[in-house]
Amino acid sequence: MRIIPAIDIIDGKCVRLSKGDYDTKIIYNENPLEVAKSFEAHGIEYLHLVDLDGAKSSKIVNYKILEQIATQTSLKIDFGGGLKSDDDLRIAFESGANQITGGSIAVKNRAIFEKWISEYGSEKIILGADAKDEKIAVSGWLEESNEDLVPFIQDYQSKGIQYVICTDIAKDGMLEGPSFDLYSKILGEAKEIKLIASGGISTFDELPRLAELGCEGTIIGKAIYEGRITLKQLEDFIIRK
Repeated sequence: MRIIPAIDIIDGKCVRLSKGDYDTKIIYNENPLEVAKSFEAHGIEYLHLVDLDGAKSSKIVNYKILEQIATQTSLKIDFGGGLKSDDDLRIAFESGANQITGGSIAVKNRAIFEKWISEYGSEKIILGADAKDEKIAVSGWLEESNEDLVPFIQDYQSKGIQYVICTDIAKDGMLEGPSFDLYSKILGEAKEIKLIASGGISTFDELPRLAELGCEGTIIGKAIYEGRITLKQLEDFIIRK
């Protein structure tokens, strides 16, 4: 299972929210590149970079930070937040993203998202399936849709999607543990999907459990910044694999 730390960006700074609520913002570091380099120094190869300003404004905003991290580290970056147009996508890839994550766009403009899958290939495009009570949420989690989570994933599987990041919004940033039951359900019903668990990771012991479930990766945010999981623990986990 891949270990994928998260850096969320507001105003060029590394922050975390709780349940996607912008009013709960905590700034953890003024310098996202510094944070990325500390991950890399501990053997971490992947990064989940979220442009929260972009998510709010519905267009890519913090691509310069993406470019900085991509050019000054060897991290493989998946980038999301506000990607709504072909131009946004071009800027993200030109700025150094290895993959992009599309969430709201996959609900609100299926035609363009399906076009991206066919144009760029399923290795490059990740489906962001963020849910509250098993309903897909959009627009930086400010809106709920009528889309049921598992059928939504299955439908995009039929269009070629391989990678899915699933965040249970009720868990995100709460340090109360991830949604093991939900991930088990997804993996049971959407066979062959490469599921990346996100939200609620609070202790190191949860990581082997997610790996046993069959998650392809896990995104870890606040647990790292709050010192619940150390970078040394993650380094040892990666080496043991």
